[in-house]
Amino acid sequence: MAITSDFKPLRLADELAQTGLRGKNLTYLSNLTEDELLHLFRAAELIEPYSKDQLNLMKGKVLCTMFFQPSTRTRFSTETAMLRLGGTVISESNPAANSSAAKDESLSDTLRVVSEYADIIGLRHYNDTTIFDDINVATVPVISCGFGNKTHPTQGLLDMYTAYRALGTFKGIRVMVTSPDLTRARSGQSFAMGLAQMGADIVYSSPSELKTPDDIMAKVKSGSGKVEEHFDLNEKEQAELIKTCDLVYLPGCSVPKGQDARDIFMNKAKNYYIKLETLEEAKKETGKTIGIMHSLPRFAGEFDFAIDQTPHELYFKQIGFSIPLRMALICAMVGID
Repeated sequence: MAITSDFKPLRLADELAQTGLRGKNLTYLSNLTEDELLHLFRAAELIEPYSKDQLNLMKGKVLCTMFFQPSTRTRFSTETAMLRLGGTVISESNPAANSSAAKDESLSDTLRVVSEYADIIGLRHYNDTTIFDDINVATVPVISCGFGNKTHPTQGLLDMYTAYRALGTFKGIRVMVTSPDLTRARSGQSFAMGLAQMGADIVYSSPSELKTPDDIMAKVKSGSGKVEEHFDLNEKEQAELIKTCDLVYLPGCSVPKGQDARDIFMNKAKNYYIKLETLEEAKKETGKTIGIMHSLPRFAGEFDFAIDQTPHELYFKQIGFSIPLRMALICAMVGID
């Protein structure tokens, strides 16, 4: 094996430049290479010790956030990241009602106008088809903060960064993405896309009628990691599959309205419930601590809340890692000189 390192100390500006994100939009993580993702994570790691301080790397720059769907964590962490970088935030939390969208202005026109005010835009929208044409009209970089049901790349990135900090590698790890409904699991799909790019193996488990959409599966399979799909497992089969993995990711799911629909859904969901007992058995049998991740918010039918107080818990740690990751992302997309 040849020595390839030049042993130069890591420099934040160099790591950011090597992401290749300057001036570009962020949509699908499958568009980024393994090297580009690693440079972004190294940049986040350099920023992390100072992520509660004022760095002033974005002093004089403006972030505009527009969320056409509800958000707590994504909006707050994106805006906090810009403020910690010394930048300014202008925001509209309900643009459908309070912006010119309420007067039927097209999204492309809105983005073109906002581009004159801001240096970068954070956008969440219910559309996941024509929106990709709309954002190309913007003259500043656009961060997808969640488009429709299919893509949520910033959540995927912070989840990847959490995995990177927890395990120290992506190569050869097995990550389960599981839910009673994977058709609307945009955070889990973005996580899987990014992990597959890095050589991790992805293990899907869901009902056969609510599996990962084909177009998303094609993007996940374009990575270098192996991909497995498991359908309609019973509770015992699901537990045994969990024991083979290093991380289990729960993308969250919406419980249908109406008592009959809810009862049917919850009956299926019980097979995907994660017990602390399963994780403890895996620890005894294999010696490994399986990490449990969740995009939040959670509901009581997904996993045992006693996991909160154990080493298996990663879902609250994900929140802490979201700030340095989003700080690095903003700097990479806007650029620092």
